[in-house]
Amino acid sequence: MSSETTLPFSAYPVREAGFVASLGPTVVIAPHPDDEALGCGGLLALLHQAGTPAAAVLVSDGSMSHPASELFSGPARQAVRETEFRHALTILGADAAAPLLLGLPDGQVPASNEEPGFAAAVTQLREYLERQQAATLLVPWRRDPHPDHRATSRLVQAALAGMAVAPRYLEYVVWAWERAAPADLPTDADKVAGFRLDIGAVVGQKQRAIAAHRSQVAPGVFKDDPAGFLLSAEMLAHFSGPYEVFFESLPS
Repeated sequence: MSSETTLPFSAYPVREAGFVASLGPTVVIAPHPDDEALGCGGLLALLHQAGTPAAAVLVSDGSMSHPASELFSGPARQAVRETEFRHALTILGADAAAPLLLGLPDGQVPASNEEPGFAAAVTQLREYLERQQAATLLVPWRRDPHPDHRATSRLVQAALAGMAVAPRYLEYVVWAWERAAPADLPTDADKVAGFRLDIGAVVGQKQRAIAAHRSQVAPGVFKDDPAGFLLSAEMLAHFSGPYEVFFESLPS
């Protein structure tokens, strides 16, 4: 698919739910608490139905969605978001293994070895993937329009560079639904194949996992920061349907 004729996500071919049986032990890498439910919650639920283990990595501390809160300090906001993350994983059945919490600064996830925290996070991530014997990784799309998502992609790539056998690599979309410029979408140079996964059987489960992130979907948790971030109804609508979008790296 060329950059001039990038297809809308709705035109991608559909893979049936049984596709997940080919993935093996899977690890989802979430830049923020809620990305795992939004981008690939259906796939995770299908893995659980198939009896395939799934584990999770949370990259940022998630503390900056409501930075003006005085009732909740930064560490307190982090604790709330991590609790929501664990709850969502339980709903999706991806909680058998303890998640890896990298705790990198929300909004400032390092994107290169020149930035503080990058090298240490790469080492932690690589060791976790090896312990989980991950056969497949779920990673945010490399040009998903959020700097933490792009930085997360670079962290994962650096971690994989030190592994003897690279896992299968599926990239999911979150902010590309709302904010993608044409240059953010896949081109032939990316060497990926886009597809839609049929998650119709587990849509309700995915919706419950999204709702578990209460601080991000409705007011009432961080009450003293009314200007803080909440997912809009329009944004959430993209994640209410029976398909999830992925890009799979093609063989070299």
